[in-house]
Amino acid sequence: MNVAERLTFFAALYKVDENPEAGMWWLYITIIILSIIVYKLGFAKKLPPLKSLVIYVFLILGCTILTFFGVFLPVAEGLIVASVILIIYKIRLKQQKKQEKLDGIS
Repeated sequence: MNVAERLTFFAALYKVDENPEAGMWWLYITIIILSIIVYKLGFAKKLPPLKSLVIYVFLILGCTILTFFGVFLPVAEGLIVASVILIIYKIRLKQQKKQEKLDGIS
């Protein structure tokens, strides 16, 4: 069985099978960035700085586990899909609020 055939897109992009140390670090950074984006778009609320720090520390610790899954399972790809859906949702929500504001003025 060829391991390279089973890699996900990002794992293959970062050549985790050829250069595991650098590839896993790049995959880890990618998953952290995408997780932060999804958190900010969908779940973040205004919190004091210390509470935010605690949340980000645990988010980064959780991304460590996700990175190992992300070699053969589409973790980063799922985070991209989630961020695109949340971006579309935020844009539509902003448009709806703008339209309601204009309807209220007229």
